[in-house]
Amino acid sequence: MIVIIKHISIEGPGIIGEFFKNMPWEVKGLELAKGDRLPQDLCGINAIISLGSPMSVYEKEKYPFLEVEDKFLKKAIKEEIPILGICLGSQLLAKACGAKVKKAKQEEVGWHKLSLTVDGKKDLLFQGLSNQLNVFEWHRDTFEIPNNGTLLASSHHCRNQAFPYGRNGYGFQFHVEVTTDMIESWIDEYLNSDDETKITDAEKMLMETYEKKDQFVRQANRILLNFSRLILREVF
Repeated sequence: MIVIIKHISIEGPGIIGEFFKNMPWEVKGLELAKGDRLPQDLCGINAIISLGSPMSVYEKEKYPFLEVEDKFLKKAIKEEIPILGICLGSQLLAKACGAKVKKAKQEEVGWHKLSLTVDGKKDLLFQGLSNQLNVFEWHRDTFEIPNNGTLLASSHHCRNQAFPYGRNGYGFQFHVEVTTDMIESWIDEYLNSDDETKITDAEKMLMETYEKKDQFVRQANRILLNFSRLILREVF
């Protein structure tokens, strides 16, 4: 079973959900803000995917489920269950691994170039991809690389974009799941404004999305295929 953790309704699994429909595992989606509970027993869980949200990992008084998820991820790390954390999910994974999460020097919103490090070029999850990727970002926080972790990718504005932890854990600051519809809904939710600059930024973001969407979907599916190979390695 693949457990997909949502933290807010507007940030769903997108491409990830579509990908795993065609794979041999049951998919169980949990939306913590709506009261869904994380499993107490990890038996039968083949992988965990933790999605994004505008909230911060340290807002546990406002969002008590973040502390519950922290304990859940720590347990999954100990049991070496494959984990993929995206945006907030990557920050939660980093925190569960003992690393600091803090405000980034600069927010990243929209399309950015990502460069793989020497380690990233050799890593399983980036096999079959270019050394430079176009990725979608929407975050104001960033994580430090955990002890025994490795930096896999960086962008111009935010150095720490991807890391592995142990044999099975991966944190991606960037989004691999977004669809055109999701980006449009995020713009309506987060950038809806009469400010001319924001309107221009939103229009530019949408144009880039339409231009890059086919390539981005292929790229995302390749990463997810590589992640599924990691899951299969653990199953067999």
